[in-house]
Amino acid sequence: MAAAKAGKQVRQGFVLQARERQADEPTHTPIRFGLTASKKTGNAVMRNRIRRRLRALAKEVLPHYGTAGFDYVMIGRVHTAPRAWADLHKDLRSALKAIHQNETAT
Repeated sequence: MAAAKAGKQVRQGFVLQARERQADEPTHTPIRFGLTASKKTGNAVMRNRIRRRLRALAKEVLPHYGTAGFDYVMIGRVHTAPRAWADLHKDLRSALKAIHQNETAT
């Protein structure tokens, strides 16, 4: 919920929301992420496929390009399921870069 009020980056494959955890929140988990896909993205089978792809993407990319102490939420879009895996990688890396550039600018 709190990530929805923080920074957001929209890419063709998904929307990425991110926020830095506060000092009073538990920080024992370096990076946390959540996934969602609304009914607008398709039926249950399509939503599950979108979430599976986003979960695999997050586990592959966030440890290398994410920042410890941040919460990330990836919101699936209709273009998530058919999008090429390499393009999803590029989307996530560029969204993370933009999010963290905006964080340091504020």
